[in-house]
Amino acid sequence: MSRKAQTRVKSKRVQPAELSEAEALAVAIHAHRVGELDGAETLYRRILEGAPEQADALHFLGVLLHNRGKSDAGIELIRKSIVLGPDVPGRHNNLGNALVETSRLEEALDAYRQAIMLAPGEGDAYNNLGAVLRALKRFDEAAEAYQKAITLNPGNADVYNNMGNLMAGQGRVREAVAQYCKAITLMPGHKEARKLLGIAYYTLGQTDAAAEVYRDWVREEPDNPVARHHLAACLGEDVPPRASDDYVERTFDGFAASFDAKLGHLGYRAPQLVADALARCCGEPAQSLSIMDAGCGTGLCGPLIAPYANRLVGVDLSGGMLARARARNVYDELVKAELTACLESRRAAFDAIVSADTLVYFGALDDVLTAARNALRAAGLLIFTVEVLKDAAGDPGYRINPHGRYSHGRAYVERTLARTGFDLLALEPATLRNEGGNPVEGFVVSCRAGDVAMALSINHNEGSAHA
Repeated sequence: MSRKAQTRVKSKRVQPAELSEAEALAVAIHAHRVGELDGAETLYRRILEGAPEQADALHFLGVLLHNRGKSDAGIELIRKSIVLGPDVPGRHNNLGNALVETSRLEEALDAYRQAIMLAPGEGDAYNNLGAVLRALKRFDEAAEAYQKAITLNPGNADVYNNMGNLMAGQGRVREAVAQYCKAITLMPGHKEARKLLGIAYYTLGQTDAAAEVYRDWVREEPDNPVARHHLAACLGEDVPPRASDDYVERTFDGFAASFDAKLGHLGYRAPQLVADALARCCGEPAQSLSIMDAGCGTGLCGPLIAPYANRLVGVDLSGGMLARARARNVYDELVKAELTACLESRRAAFDAIVSADTLVYFGALDDVLTAARNALRAAGLLIFTVEVLKDAAGDPGYRINPHGRYSHGRAYVERTLARTGFDLLALEPATLRNEGGNPVEGFVVSCRAGDVAMALSINHNEGSAHA
């Protein structure tokens, strides 16, 4: 882009008509890259008004729409750009990325293979191909693709990290450690590799080695909430009662765009389990309830529970997640806020609150459940999932795990519900997802708001007993 065009963009006085087609496209791409999505979209569309078959504008507008959660429309535009210019490998690669993130894995394989055919010397498409093959459980082929990516670009830390993930998922944890170490050697600031290296050491029983990984990370980045959180999880020292706001926000903003696809590969079932529990409690949907989706993420629960709602409110700390949820067009309101604070501000506002895989980022549940009780109307429903703490001996009823989530014991959940004013309807064991090739066991909890006065009495009595 020319310096003159850049100046006009920064001054915000630019009008598409002032620029040539090439300049307008350069300005749009620059705006896209720096996150000025509204301006970029406007420019792409203006270019296409004058030149409907401008393949680059079609391609980049398609990528932008996918970024904004409008993946079907984005994929259609990228495909159209490929018809107009089939020999551009980057278009096929971006098509593959969009297809992966909408769980269309077989189509993504074809796109990445086309990119490889056009540019056999580029390692990125092999890396992406490996990720899809791994998701399809074609592990030997995935390893071959990653090895090809390493051969073509031995300095790419991400490929070693991905190879480590492949090996860890197959139970080859010692081999995975070597791959994570290589990633960190190539890129000392590779945060995902550091996190996974620590988890791998912990899985091998090498707690001291895991702790040293996280201590080094904290020394280098003392304000990094992810490093601090995983050090606490590893050592079991200075464990926060819940994951900090900055940890949650940074973690989920970081992979909002690929969240649905990643969970799809893990056989993620929590949203459907929560929706099924709501159906058992409510019967046939009648669009009659005011419902909060607490920790809504990208909105996976939204379409499943919308038939029961006359008003549906989603709450999450991650702005990136909320952007994806907004694109589903099922929520009446989306709120960026910490969950307990948001619940406290909405007294007696809801007939039902659902929460899929959000309370796994809380250890102590008293505050959030008390806030949920106060946010519910008389006899309102609360339905949520937690992960199972199998051995609660010596624990307060919950424990932080090396992966950074908390697990909870059945007795602790039951006691906490009783003292925060809920009547338990059902506490059902279920597999929430798969992780590292193993099922993650949890509880699906259904309860109803009970007598607040009784709950306060129970809390007072318990407090006296401990005084």
